Amino acid sequence: MKLRGTMQINEQGHLTIGGCDTVQLAKHFGTPLYVLDEECLRDACRRYRRAFSEHYHNALTVYAGKALLNLAICQIIKEEGLGLDVVSGGELFTALAAGFPPERIFFHGNNKTEAEIALGLDRKIGYFMVDNFHEIELLSRLASRRHITANVILRIAPGIEAHTHEFIQTGQIDSKFGFTLENGDALLAVKKVIDEPTLSLRGIHCHIGSQIFELESYVLAAKAMVAFMKTIRDRYQVSVDILNMGGGLGIYYVPGDAPPTIEEYVSTVSKAVSRECEDLQLPKPMLIVEPGRSIVGPAGTTLYTVGATKQIPGVRTYVAVDGGMADNIRPALYNAKYEAIVANKARNADTNCVSLTGKCCESGDMLAWDLELASCQAGDIIAVPATGAYCYSMASNYNRLGRPAMVLVKDGQARMIVRRETYSDLISHDLLLTD
Repeated sequence: MKLRGTMQINEQGHLTIGGCDTVQLAKHFGTPLYVLDEECLRDACRRYRRAFSEHYHNALTVYAGKALLNLAICQIIKEEGLGLDVVSGGELFTALAAGFPPERIFFHGNNKTEAEIALGLDRKIGYFMVDNFHEIELLSRLASRRHITANVILRIAPGIEAHTHEFIQTGQIDSKFGFTLENGDALLAVKKVIDEPTLSLRGIHCHIGSQIFELESYVLAAKAMVAFMKTIRDRYQVSVDILNMGGGLGIYYVPGDAPPTIEEYVSTVSKAVSRECEDLQLPKPMLIVEPGRSIVGPAGTTLYTVGATKQIPGVRTYVAVDGGMADNIRPALYNAKYEAIVANKARNADTNCVSLTGKCCESGDMLAWDLELASCQAGDIIAVPATGAYCYSMASNYNRLGRPAMVLVKDGQARMIVRRETYSDLISHDLLLTD
C-alpha cells in the first residue's frame, strides 16, 4: 500500500499516522475509527494558497464542506484562511456554531428551503449560489422582507462532461444542477437577477464533476464561462466580478490513479481563465475554486478490527471487519476502489488475496474486492487510507450501527473531534406509542 501524508511504519511494524500508532489508536478509541492527519490536511490548504499566489493573485480557495464537515474542520479551514462552501441548513449551522466568518460562506444547494435561506440572510453570509428560477424568486422575497441586498452567484451548467463516474458528473446539460447555458436559461437567469432590486449579481459558477484527472475539462469549462461573461457584458452592460470554477480535482486511491497535483490544477485553471479574458478583452475576475476531496481526502484513514473470515476454495476469501457501508458507502454507491494494509503487520508481505466485507446485512456491503493483504486473523487492525472525503459525511445508521468516532492526529497526539455514537444515541429521537 502506498503511504501518504505523515504515514510511517514504526519499529514494532505498526502503521503510524501523525506520529500516533494506529494499533494504539484502535485500542484506545475503538473501531471503526476515522483518523485525520492534521498536517496533511493543513498542507493541502496551504498548497492551494501558495499556488494561487504564484499564478493568479486575485483568487480565493473555498473548501467544499460536503466532503467532510464538523466543528473542528470549520476551525481549521478558518485558521488556514479559506472560504467555506455549505449546501444545507445543517452545514451552515455547523459553520456558524464553529465561529466561521459568515462573509466567507458560500451557500450552495439545488433546493434550499425558505428556512435555510432565512438563516443565511439573518446571519449575513457572503454569497448565495443560486441554482434555479424558484430560488431567485424566493431569495428576492426574503431579502425584501429584511430590507437587505443578497449577493448572488449563478450556478451555470456549461455542457462540459468530465470523464468521471456518471453519478458525480454535474456540468453536463442533463443535470439537476444549475441554469443550462445552451438553451438560454442561464442568460434569462442573469436578467431576472439584474431586475431584482434586492439581489446583486456578483458572479457565475460552474462545477463539472468530481474525482477528475483530465485537466483539459477545466480548460473547456473556463472557455465556456468566460465567453458567457462577455455575453453578459455585451447584452446587459454588466461586468461579472467573480468567476467560480468549482472543484472536482481527483486524488490517488489505488494503483493506476494518476491525479494532477494541486499545483498543476491551479496553474491550468489560472492560465485558462487569464488567457480567455485576454482574448475576449475582459478584465480578469476574482477567481474562486472549491476543492473538497483534494484537501481532506488524503488526510483520512479508517481503522477497522477483523472479525470473521470465510474461505470458499477456488472462489474467494472474505475477511469481515466491524464497519462497512454504514461508514463508507462509496464502494457500494459507485464502485469506488481502495487500498488497505494490516496496520499491526505493516511490514509483512501482501501474500493473501482477500475481499474486505462489512457487517451490514447486504451482499453489496463490500469495502474492497480481491485485495492483496498480509495474512490476517480476528483481532487484527485494517487501515483503509484516503477516506477523509465522503465517508463520515455520507455515513448512516443502517442496521442501527452507530457512526464512528473521529480523531485528529499530529505530533504523536490524538484529539477526539467527533465522539462515537452510542446505543442510547440511536434511540434518542425514538418515541414509544405511549409517549
